[in-house]
Amino acid sequence: MTSISADPRPLRTADLGTLVIMSWSRETPDGDVPFLLACSLGDGEGGPEAVPAAVEGLLSRSGLSVGGDTVLDATALPGLPIGLLVVPGAAALTMPGVNAQFVPTPEWRAAADRRGYACLIFATRPWSGGEPGDGEAVAAFANHADTLSSAAQVVLSVRSLRG
Repeated sequence: MTSISADPRPLRTADLGTLVIMSWSRETPDGDVPFLLACSLGDGEGGPEAVPAAVEGLLSRSGLSVGGDTVLDATALPGLPIGLLVVPGAAALTMPGVNAQFVPTPEWRAAADRRGYACLIFATRPWSGGEPGDGEAVAAFANHADTLSSAAQVVLSVRSLRG
């Protein structure tokens, strides 16, 4: 008898290494669109070669798949266990196995406030673009065909603390 398992891939956090989140915004005729790039630096136990499987395991635990031209609109999926919290001067991406805090650029923050969402590209490919945070390097890596074809792409609602 053959059975198919719906269990997510095993998560080997040691192979993930350092996860980084980089923010930028892209100008469009409708105004700026906020983007986030999440990726590993490839410095985990298994080196850069182990990163794709480790990231896919992490993403599958959150209900995300990688590859293709599909962009998941999580703004319409309140049960998806992924969140983006934005507060003055900081933001955090949370999902099973990840609580990544980062300091967004002022342009990103303005675009996220205006739109109420941000577009996340979670790369399975380890960072190879030079110094993380360099705007041109981030854009080149995030827009590279190898990155996009093997990444999870998600539109996330921006949440904030209300006082």
